[in-house]
Amino acid sequence: MNGWWGKTLVVDLWKKRAKELELDINFYSSFIGGRGLAIRLLWELAPMGVDPLSPHNPLIIASGPLSGLPIPSSGKLVVASKSPLTGGYGDGNIGTMASHHLKRSGYDAIAIIGASEKPIYLYIDDGKVEFLDAESIWGLNTFKAEEKLKEVHGRNLGILLIGPAGENGVRYSTVVSQKGRSGGRPGMGAVMGSKKLKAIVLRGTKEPPLYDRNALAETSKEAYNAILNSKGYRAWIAQGTMATVAWSNAAEVLPTMNFREGVWEESASIGGDLMEKLKVDRRGCPYCNMQCGNVIEDLSSFESELDYENVAMLGSNVLLGDLREVAELNRMADEMGIDTISLGNSLAFYMEASERGLVSERLEWGDFREMKALVPEIARRRGLGGFLAEGVMRMASSLGEEGRDFAVHVKGLEVSAYDCHAAPGMALAYGTSPIGAHHKDAWIISYEVSTDRFSYSREKVERVVYLQNVRGGLFESLTVCRLPWVELGLDLQYYLRMMKHATGIDWSMDDIAMVSQRIYSLIRAFWIRERGSWRRELDYPPIRWFKQPLTRGSLAGKKLDLQSYDKMLSMYYEIRGWDERGIPRKKTLSSLGLDFVAPSLEASVGLS
Repeated sequence: MNGWWGKTLVVDLWKKRAKELELDINFYSSFIGGRGLAIRLLWELAPMGVDPLSPHNPLIIASGPLSGLPIPSSGKLVVASKSPLTGGYGDGNIGTMASHHLKRSGYDAIAIIGASEKPIYLYIDDGKVEFLDAESIWGLNTFKAEEKLKEVHGRNLGILLIGPAGENGVRYSTVVSQKGRSGGRPGMGAVMGSKKLKAIVLRGTKEPPLYDRNALAETSKEAYNAILNSKGYRAWIAQGTMATVAWSNAAEVLPTMNFREGVWEESASIGGDLMEKLKVDRRGCPYCNMQCGNVIEDLSSFESELDYENVAMLGSNVLLGDLREVAELNRMADEMGIDTISLGNSLAFYMEASERGLVSERLEWGDFREMKALVPEIARRRGLGGFLAEGVMRMASSLGEEGRDFAVHVKGLEVSAYDCHAAPGMALAYGTSPIGAHHKDAWIISYEVSTDRFSYSREKVERVVYLQNVRGGLFESLTVCRLPWVELGLDLQYYLRMMKHATGIDWSMDDIAMVSQRIYSLIRAFWIRERGSWRRELDYPPIRWFKQPLTRGSLAGKKLDLQSYDKMLSMYYEIRGWDERGIPRKKTLSSLGLDFVAPSLEASVGLS
């Protein structure tokens, strides 16, 4: 087999032993790798209805056929499990040297089951697994723990680890690597912490099996040069995603005051132009020549790696207008292993609850000192931090009907940094994202703003599905970064060519669309199986965007229309081959080779 090892390493933390799970070429051609491999393994290994924080809930670390190879922006891994934040499928990708070393370990994925009685970490050296004591690093933040591990094992390796937030079960805790690379927004860090697993240290030296190594190197060289010579390369290197602050404010989609508004008069104080002046370094994932991690010194003179999402959510959304203060909150969140998007949402939700008099303990908009004090409290679930650690959905439920009116999440995952009062296509992208509200699967908003932003057209629905199939299907399964294509227009044909050189299989975009459809339908089936029920309202964006219009800017008075959104959602279901409830039809499952999921769905919700 070329492109894949054909093996998953299954690690049992109860028995302190590991075994190989061998998979055939049909498995890989059906699911490719990364997210596809993760959801297929999760379907088999997770007991139906398992508690996300139970030892029986598997944690999957998955690569794809292009992960960790010397091609553009390939240093990615997918971390997946049943989410303690949403109760459904959860994943995230993370840029890390661990991708390089997993690819050279002799395995395509690691599936971790069980839990240790005492804190441990895994040291996996060319596939040989050691279960090592982690008592001395348990409780340390991610930056300090990583340094300790490198002192023991050297620097030529990859490390995935959690901070105090993951150890203490914060529902939006993440897996962290390389002092600022973070992934797994729906609580993948909490799953790892529930297993008393502090870290996974990977070292691999094996040469991965490839169909045509020389052709891959030649195509990779072409792609690297295409990136360097692209029209937007110089501007990208200057600001990366931080240029989106100014764009979002101009487009009136910049989340402000818990997504109450889409424009903020102080946006320049957290924007890309200021970041450029303060920048001291730039970081990126392995094999990347368009690094997106812009580094500035925060208020405490420590380095903090910034991008648009964390700056908007910890800046405009909480009315914090000092970029160095925003950077400090961001760096502290990375140290604690807390997702910055959900953190910004949770703080903003509580600020609004405080403003409305729904909670007794006050938290004012833009109060940096109090927010700074709350970050470690959230990580350790102390005092008010314990309430904030639950995430917006659960906080809102405890406050009754009024709390739900300004709770900005989908299926329990907090919305990332785009307000959609006047962006129905992006609202649909959030509503149908397979992990809950996230932009990575279908970032349609730039297209929408530049065309007819107020329409609820079938064209937009088709574009959402197309983007999901490419971004959430192709890129999440290969597993490589989407930014060369998204930001600099790298032709998708490069990826099909590189897939051919790696695997020996000719792939077309139609083939990719079929695999993506299979992955999205299996993820939806997993959600339904784990919930035991389904209703289309779960695919609605936050109720705030329907009920409470914007009051500032040129779009004042605008809000989403529920009836029109519902029509878009029905179109989406039709294109996906799902029924009006949002459940895959029996014939859809059969056409995608997913007949094995039908009995579970038939028993719980019935199939049409």
